[in-house]
Amino acid sequence: MKYSPKIDFSKLSLLESVIATSQVIRDDFPTNSVVSDLDNKIKEAKSYIASESQPNLQLKKLLTLFYENWNFGAASGIYKLSDVLWIDNVLRTRKGTAVSLGIIFLHIAKELQLPLNPVVFPTQLILRADWVNQKKWLINPFNGDILDQHTLEVWLKGNISPTAELYENDLYKSESITVLRKMLDTLKLALMEEKKMELALNVSNLLLQINPNDPYEIRDRGLIYSHLECNHVALTDLIYFVEHCPEDPISEIIKVQIHSIEQKKTILH
Repeated sequence: MKYSPKIDFSKLSLLESVIATSQVIRDDFPTNSVVSDLDNKIKEAKSYIASESQPNLQLKKLLTLFYENWNFGAASGIYKLSDVLWIDNVLRTRKGTAVSLGIIFLHIAKELQLPLNPVVFPTQLILRADWVNQKKWLINPFNGDILDQHTLEVWLKGNISPTAELYENDLYKSESITVLRKMLDTLKLALMEEKKMELALNVSNLLLQINPNDPYEIRDRGLIYSHLECNHVALTDLIYFVEHCPEDPISEIIKVQIHSIEQKKTILH
């Protein structure tokens, strides 16, 4: 377990934030090779789209380069979720999630000055391109497909609720910090599932830098501490959650966990 240095996310781009947090979480994160690989891809992409002068045609070519020539896409078969979230791994294997692929594609598009922004849609990250006098494009980062309204409605009904509806604010541009939180939250849950608790704790501490008083994040940190048998700090976090979210159904389960930790402490003494 290590101390998380304070990161000023307001001064960093989305990709810089992902690299900075990855360095804090993992001692072995290869920052130099990630930056070098991305720089090479940006150079190649600039050359590849140079024959087009209109931004929409440039973006079309970039989609072809990224998903067809470079063969980036969704992971298949058996894999660990954390492996398709780490940016260094995704660059090496070309396989990722919507959020990890989206962050890489966005970074390259921004360097090429293409008008692309992230949207944290209720089901997954999507990318939004806004054109002057043209309909916006909504892009699926898994495969580069342009999404229509019907597909998005089907996603909502299939993943959220059969009565869910698509609202205009579902497609608003998201701030970089919102995308980063989504990625870190998914990574934390993946690492907990994979029993990599020290790494999960590093992620949790970073999430608490972004939102220091979030009772749900404090609860998750308490559960991680409990797995690491740091019972004193686990109790503090779990009690904080129960006190701040007494109506949450999970509170009853957490109370059982608190009781179990207190019993352990009594036995040990």
